[in-house]
Formats: sequence, C-alpha cells, structure tokens
Amino acid sequence: MKQIVFIETEGAEQEWLTAELTEHKLHFAPDLATTPVDAQVVSVFLNSRIDAAFFQRHPRVELIATRSTTTEHIDLAECASRRIPVCNVPAYGDYTVAEHTFALILGLVRRLREALDSTKHATFSYEDLRASELRGKTLGIVGAGRIGEHVIRMSRVFGLNAIVHDIDENPQLARDLGFRYVTFDELLQKSDIISLHASLTPQTFHLFNRDTFAKCKPGVFIINTARGRLIDTNALCEALDSGIVAGAGLDVLEEERVLQRDTSRIIGDQIIERLHTQFPPREIRAPDNSRIKELQTLMLNHNLLERRNVLFTPHIAFNTVEAVERILIATVQNIRAFLTGAPINLVAPPN
Repeated sequence: MKQIVFIETEGAEQEWLTAELTEHKLHFAPDLATTPVDAQVVSVFLNSRIDAAFFQRHPRVELIATRSTTTEHIDLAECASRRIPVCNVPAYGDYTVAEHTFALILGLVRRLREALDSTKHATFSYEDLRASELRGKTLGIVGAGRIGEHVIRMSRVFGLNAIVHDIDENPQLARDLGFRYVTFDELLQKSDIISLHASLTPQTFHLFNRDTFAKCKPGVFIINTARGRLIDTNALCEALDSGIVAGAGLDVLEEERVLQRDTSRIIGDQIIERLHTQFPPREIRAPDNSRIKELQTLMLNHNLLERRNVLFTPHIAFNTVEAVERILIATVQNIRAFLTGAPINLVAPPN
C-alpha cells in the first residue's frame, strides 16, 4: 500500500480516483503546502510547483505524476538528481484545445465582447459592431503538432487559407491537408490571424515581442492557447495600442496568478511578505530583481484583460468532460504502471 497524494482535484474526481485505487491510501490536498510529509506518490496539476524545497519537506516521494502534458511546473533536473521519475499525460485535449482556438477566433472577429457589452447600455450602433468574415482570410499557425494539425483541419471548414511555420516540417501532412510551410517572417507578413501552438523552450520564450509584432500584417488577430510566455505582454499591449494587432484571444498569460486572485491583492501580499522578511533596501531597487519583474507582469496582464479587443478565458481550453476523463484515466495508468515496475510516459530530464 502506497500513500498517494493528489493535489488540486475536484469532488467528482476524488470519488472516481478513490474507487479506482482502492488498494492504496489516498489523500487529497488543496495545495502542495498541505501535502502529508509521508507522501510517496504525488500527482499534481499546473499550479503546483515541484522543486528542491518540496523534496526537502517530503523525503519519501518516489514518483511525480503530473496530470498534464507540460512539465514546466516541475524541476526535472532536481527530480533526476534525486532519481525520482516524472510521468505525464502525453495527450488529452488535442481536439478540445483546437475547438477552443476557434471559439476565440470567432469571438474576436465577430466582436462578441463588444456586442455583449453593448447590451448593458442604451445606445447601439451597427457600425461600431461591424465584424469580419473568416472566409478567404489567411490563418498563420505556429506549431503544427497534434493541436495545430486539428486547427488546420478545422480551418478548411471556414474557408481559411492556412500557412504553417514549424521547425519540424511534415511534407506528407502538408499535401494531405492542403497547406504550405513558410518561414516565420513570411507567416508574420501574410497572416490575418496568427494562432500559437508551439511549446515553450528557451528559443520560443517571448517569440512574439516588439520586433516580431513590427513585422506583422497591420490589423492581425493573435490567438494563444499554448503558453503564456510565448508572448511578451508589454509588447502585445503596445501592438494593441498602435493598431498593429487588432485583437487578441488569450487562454494563457505570462503570470497566471492573476486568474486566481485580484491583482491588487497579490501585490499587497507580496509587499507584506517583503516587509516581514526585512529585505535590504538595495534589493527592491535592483533592476534585475525577479520579484519586481513578476509584479510588473501581473500589472501588465491586468491592464491587458481590461481591453475591449481582448477576449480572455482563464486557461480552460483543455477543460471538457471528455478531456478531464482522459487525464484521470491516463494518470491512474501511469501510477499503476510505476507501482508494478514498468513505468510509462516518463519525461526525460533536461540535457
């Protein structure tokens, strides 16, 4: 019998997991801070950061099973140094996220946020709410993996012309789906809509920045259901102000704590924390101080979400009944496989 701890789970999920893993002792914790010290298998989601400090408090951990594809919230190098395997869920929401991508695209081009806001006021203008058709427009897709491929397939239904930039080109896929690969610069110059489906790497961090936006076709729409840090928030705000970007549909942000609490509350908590730690005055003035940058990003995100031409959803592109079911099934399979000595879906540590 193992002590298995699940972080960030809902009531229905807990009932299902309990019924599936009856041979083990299960504990459901709201966050990492309340994880029992004797935890042996720990299953986390995106908001739980696994690092050296966590392992120091929980020395008996044998496996980290994340209920996600990404492992950005896990220090893989630290896990490797402690010989603690990490397994993930390789695929669960490919079609789901692709559908949500088009929900954001349609919401932007049909100006749904502005239309809904107009119902709260006495005045109404067809001119102010005039939208655009998708048919005949060019959709630039950055990253044609599993999700990107579904977006390409769906784009054909709307009469969109799809062009793709991907470091790993698949000529057969391009022939089958009727799109062409282009350079990144050509995609920026020709796309009416750009949808991001790339993974986050050192090379793609802030892929969209001041220089990138300056190369875009004026009036482009930006869609991001991938990773928040693919976009420099400050540069996006500037591009929206200048009109280079006509609108943004975002399911992810650079700093997603703004989704969980009001920005002012987060900043207030940070200030109080700093006061209690009695930090040196020079620390807060340091231009490269990570906490200051974090707070600046929070404020920028808050400013971004207030704009009428920004359609935002709180990281829910994956969140369907079917996708959550796939996550739970795969997680239980991962845990069982590890406990029987034949682990699956292991994530390799960084080189």
